[in-house]
Amino acid sequence: MNRLPGTLVKMERDGGMILMQVMAMGCTFTAMLLTGSEEPCRWQVGDAVTLLFKESEVSLAKGLSGLTSLRNRHGGCIEEIQRGRLISRVIFRFQESRLSSIITTGSVERLSLQVGDEVEWLVKANEMAVEGREE
Repeated sequence: MNRLPGTLVKMERDGGMILMQVMAMGCTFTAMLLTGSEEPCRWQVGDAVTLLFKESEVSLAKGLSGLTSLRNRHGGCIEEIQRGRLISRVIFRFQESRLSSIITTGSVERLSLQVGDEVEWLVKANEMAVEGREE
């Protein structure tokens, strides 16, 4: 599980959906949470939170241009590739954090991924979880 500490900077609610913007390492991330329609939100703007997202929900791209619907799109540098026959784990540096993506080995080969490559990593907002944290 990937984890990034951050601060809740904006929150919008519509019925049972909450769209949060979190500032982590100087970058804005978006998380979309589903709750009960009248359930009170336990977070407030300014709260310290941690973003959590599964390795299997991180997509990687090289040379990506244009717009995409994925709100969480950031750069990183590959530090390690753990190749399996079908699935590989790609470990990359995002600023001070080491994060990872699990993708098919075929995708590693198709993208010609190598240690040292600059990539973009992407996560859909609904795949981001948020938990509170003590500072």
